[in-house]
Amino acid sequence: MKLALVLNAINPAIGGVLIRGEKGTAKSTAVRALARLLPDQDVVEGCLFGCHPEDRDALCADCQERLASGEDPLPRARRRMRVVELPINASEDRVVGTIDLEAALREGSRRFEPGVLAEANRNILYVDEVNLLDDHIVDVLLDAAAMGVNVVEREGVSVVHPARFILVGTMNPEEGELRPQLLDRFGLCVDVEGIRDLDLRVQIVEQRAGWEDDPGEFFERHSTGEYEVRSRIVEGISTFPEVSLPRSILRLIAQLSIALEVDGHRSDLVCARAAQAKAAYDRAGEVELSHVTDVAQMVFSHRLRSVPFGKGGPNLGDVITRIVGQ
Repeated sequence: MKLALVLNAINPAIGGVLIRGEKGTAKSTAVRALARLLPDQDVVEGCLFGCHPEDRDALCADCQERLASGEDPLPRARRRMRVVELPINASEDRVVGTIDLEAALREGSRRFEPGVLAEANRNILYVDEVNLLDDHIVDVLLDAAAMGVNVVEREGVSVVHPARFILVGTMNPEEGELRPQLLDRFGLCVDVEGIRDLDLRVQIVEQRAGWEDDPGEFFERHSTGEYEVRSRIVEGISTFPEVSLPRSILRLIAQLSIALEVDGHRSDLVCARAAQAKAAYDRAGEVELSHVTDVAQMVFSHRLRSVPFGKGGPNLGDVITRIVGQ
């Protein structure tokens, strides 16, 4: 679970992560902790969407207007990345934002009330119990995550703004499954379960009690390890574009997709991006076989076809072992 979150932090183009597991397994805790590990951002001061002042291709309409009016360079500020949570009962207007049609008709202006997708731009969008959301809301989220923009159209009036975020969904399979079409849209998927080891369960309670007694001392005790992870993430973000991806590795990924009988080509793209991000996190200059095997389970587990009546489809672990061993 932690690795899947880190890889998406290094390269959000992986497409987010779906975390499936029983209740009380620290899914939400891990997601909220990710924000502390990510570097501060440069943003355009006063921008509703937190645009990057130097990324001219991804500026919102307001920032482009400020540039056109001569406000160059755009004023900048610093902010920490944060976790934006989507309420389980959120309406579509709350998610995508609303356009004041009365102002548009009366004044000819585009008065836009930003929604959750605007808040999430360049942040982490966390959707708890994603399987309980209406399917059309999930479609909107996944479309925005894939395109990097949010388009709102009402009565012929259109507003477009950037919506680039790290998408994290959590769910308890006991409360219902996601449709296969929606499952496939998540880049990675991991399954978590409670720990059965007696000593580790006791340690979990002791760690929690230690944090409640003295949070400052708890953070200090773990600061060295946290600093190391943060440094590797920051370094991975900067070096990721330079990591080479040999054709032999691409052939291996394609072989896995074919052997596992997954539909489409999304698995190939996601596996390549995830393996590249893992190499960057490991401070390697080239993607190697081990990087593919490290991410393969997360890439393919939710894309396997369900075979009815116990006929038995391809086994993920067996296929990976066989293909890698060739």
